[in-house]
Amino acid sequence: MAARAALCVAGVALSLYALHVERARAREPGFRALCDLGEAVSCSRVFGSRWGRGLGLVEPLLGRDSAANVPNGAVGVGFYLLQGILGPVRGRGASWLLLASSVASALASLWLAAILAFVLHDLCLVCLSTYGLNLLLLRLNLRRWRQRPKTA
Repeated sequence: MAARAALCVAGVALSLYALHVERARAREPGFRALCDLGEAVSCSRVFGSRWGRGLGLVEPLLGRDSAANVPNGAVGVGFYLLQGILGPVRGRGASWLLLASSVASALASLWLAAILAFVLHDLCLVCLSTYGLNLLLLRLNLRRWRQRPKTA
């Protein structure tokens, strides 16, 4: 339980930092974040790209101004809060929701990692850290799912 809490706190912190960087860059185009270490190692460039909102998929489908086109960091805050709140809850439904949301986050992480590598040609340290957290939460949730009582 402590491991899940630590992962969720770290995830919320990273997601809030991503939101801060995106907003600061929008207000001040020359903004340089702590995670901007060079030309090809820039989280602010990633967060400010079309891929930093709605996984880069919402804008082409529903438009830039769609209510669904939220920053990935905001989705991250929601995901980590869900994981933290449901973590202590016992039962099949909670286990299923934790696992399903973890699978979705792992797929999103793979998608965004491919975008980083093959489209943006960038190394985003904040992004890579959240991908690692997502995979660790998936591991915890898989273990929990396998150990759940079959009748609950």
